[in-house]
Amino acid sequence: MTPLAELLADRIRRFGPITFADYMRECLYHPVHGYYSKVEAKRFADYYTSVDVHPIFARLLARQFAEMWESLGRPAEFVLVEAGAGVGRFASQVLDFCEAKLAAFYGALRYVAVERSAARREQATMHSKRHAAAGHFASSAELPAHIAAGCFFSNELVDALPVHRVVMDGGAMKEVFADFRDGKFVGVVAPLSTCAISEYFGVQGITLHEGQHAEAGLEACDWISEIGRRLERGYVLTIDYGHPAADLFDDHHMRGTLLAYQNHRASEDFYASPGQQDLTAHVNFTALELWGKRSRLETAGFTSQTAFLLALGQGNEFADLYDEGQSDAERTKARLQLKTLIHPEGMGERFQVLVQRKGVSGSQLTGLAGI
Repeated sequence: MTPLAELLADRIRRFGPITFADYMRECLYHPVHGYYSKVEAKRFADYYTSVDVHPIFARLLARQFAEMWESLGRPAEFVLVEAGAGVGRFASQVLDFCEAKLAAFYGALRYVAVERSAARREQATMHSKRHAAAGHFASSAELPAHIAAGCFFSNELVDALPVHRVVMDGGAMKEVFADFRDGKFVGVVAPLSTCAISEYFGVQGITLHEGQHAEAGLEACDWISEIGRRLERGYVLTIDYGHPAADLFDDHHMRGTLLAYQNHRASEDFYASPGQQDLTAHVNFTALELWGKRSRLETAGFTSQTAFLLALGQGNEFADLYDEGQSDAERTKARLQLKTLIHPEGMGERFQVLVQRKGVSGSQLTGLAGI
């Protein structure tokens, strides 16, 4: 029993079973015991992201952000909000590159790294201390209330937003709650906790098969709707693994997509070691588009990470891949790292890129040129 398991078990004993969304939220974001609330120490033992592979990921994205700034008419201030910024590794790579290679854009750039964990916000501020002193970087626990012109960016955030679990049982959709029985956490089936779950599937025209498990990402819907309300002009760029609804809820996903990750191993043991393992579910990009439209976010394009990064890098033949003074061996290593990011069997096709826009003319972004 982890410290968080003790707290959750006591809560369930007192008030009864909780939704899986509540369980997942506590496991990942409890302010003291949550998986994402601690100083980053063991994450690389569990998983790594595109940001960790090579700075080329941040450099190519920086060029895309600069083009967004251009498409908005080069406003005096361009606010780049990274949601789920962690320890600020991506932020520092973007800011360093913009300072060195995109001076005009850097002058207008105001980077806001949003991170719930106080420990990780502190680490992020240290990573970008020089940029913060120059007025180009700030760390925050909350999304900015209003963005006049800018971009909301996230990389592997939405897959970690809490989800409700459902199952089609006897022709009716029911919900899987987290209970604590005989000294362990278990899933129990009961009527839906909210009619928003029925609406979630109904709006998308999804009917589950008998016995099929699935996830309802209500928090992701609220998240994208809120971003649309706060953004006056600009873009939302979401990179994550997932599918459109028609693929996500087909008969190939009868068990749903929820997984637990620990030590680079995936399992369906969601109730093991609360607070000590990662929990993720594939992103429903159709839901992000539909709920984004409720806040006047228009879909600019949807493509794979492979196509997106190739389109951004081909203009200068991926010159941003290399640092000055690198040896041949170092340059070869960099090319192999790039292949990890763009190869269809690596991260390239597993990750998808959704770009939404609001108050922007129809000019196409370079990253979407291949669609």
